[in-house]
Amino acid sequence: MSASQKILIALMWLFASLMVADAARAERIKDLASVAGVRNNQLVGYGLVVGLDGSGDQTTQTPFTVQSIINMLSNMGVTLPPGQSLQLKNVAAVMVTATLPPFARAGQQIDVTASSIGNAKSLRGGTLVMTPLKGADGNIYAMAQGNVVVVGAGASGAGSKVTVNHLSVGRIAGGATVEREVPTPVGQGEYVHYELNATDFSTVQRIVDAINLAQPGAAVAMDGRQVRVRAPLDANERVAFLGRLGEIEIEPGQVPAKVIVNSRTGSVVMNQMVRIENCAVAHGNLTVSVTAENTVSQPGALSGGQTAGVSNAQIDIKQDGAILANLRSGASLADVVKALNSIGANPQDLIAILQAMKTAGALRAELEII
Repeated sequence: MSASQKILIALMWLFASLMVADAARAERIKDLASVAGVRNNQLVGYGLVVGLDGSGDQTTQTPFTVQSIINMLSNMGVTLPPGQSLQLKNVAAVMVTATLPPFARAGQQIDVTASSIGNAKSLRGGTLVMTPLKGADGNIYAMAQGNVVVVGAGASGAGSKVTVNHLSVGRIAGGATVEREVPTPVGQGEYVHYELNATDFSTVQRIVDAINLAQPGAAVAMDGRQVRVRAPLDANERVAFLGRLGEIEIEPGQVPAKVIVNSRTGSVVMNQMVRIENCAVAHGNLTVSVTAENTVSQPGALSGGQTAGVSNAQIDIKQDGAILANLRSGASLADVVKALNSIGANPQDLIAILQAMKTAGALRAELEII
């Protein structure tokens, strides 16, 4: 093999590796945007789960469960005497929720979730009785029924209780049948609109350029989130056209620098665009300890007093010495993490430090607390 052939093969491998690297960074249009009008619809209904093993609602505290049973029996031709007190243990009132996907047709099955709204201990082993599911407009779009599957276990006895997972919520796979279809128009007239999952002007422009490269003059950017595309009028051709557009790969624009702080769990997440400026940080831990010593006060002889318990509390406040640390500006996420770790703060302290750095203008990122 000649030297020129070796150089040619090396260049081919280099080009292939660059193509793989670009493909790894690229994302498909259908992962970044969705077609306007193609959306899910939420369904909800009220129903009863029967057949529980004594773990249902306590009917003395959930009168709506008793009323539901009376109404259901009345619809089935069973009339109970007025003022009848029912003691039910195997029935639980639930809210049934489901998501109606786009283009769902009558007769198709969808999954449903049953959630207890009373004081039932568990829905395990129960059966959901036929429940109509309504949309936001009040119309019935599906009917749900089936065996509730609860992933978990629980046991109690002698005042102790052990529970694995959540027992008051169950799921029925394919438990609802679609009865009414929701019209889902794919665009109006000759135009179809793509809506990005997140507003970004650079990503919109790259989508427009990629679509126009495949179909010249077809795409126009409407704003920072929407792209208008000229599509064929024939339904079959339009579906094929949108299928091809969805597979086009582009490299999305860089996301804004953002730090997400969960104040409940102490979690801190930041993306790769976060930067910090030179700043000095001092943070000391404050520890408050309360100790109580219980003693007995014994009255003197013949004093007529009574023995009483006395609790003596002692409160100590201790603040650790704080060292003023100089944090240098970071050009990458690794530099930022290294600088913050040098402080030696725990996650809860880090939340306070990030807030103070944002106020001082040293944190070059949007700080979002959830």
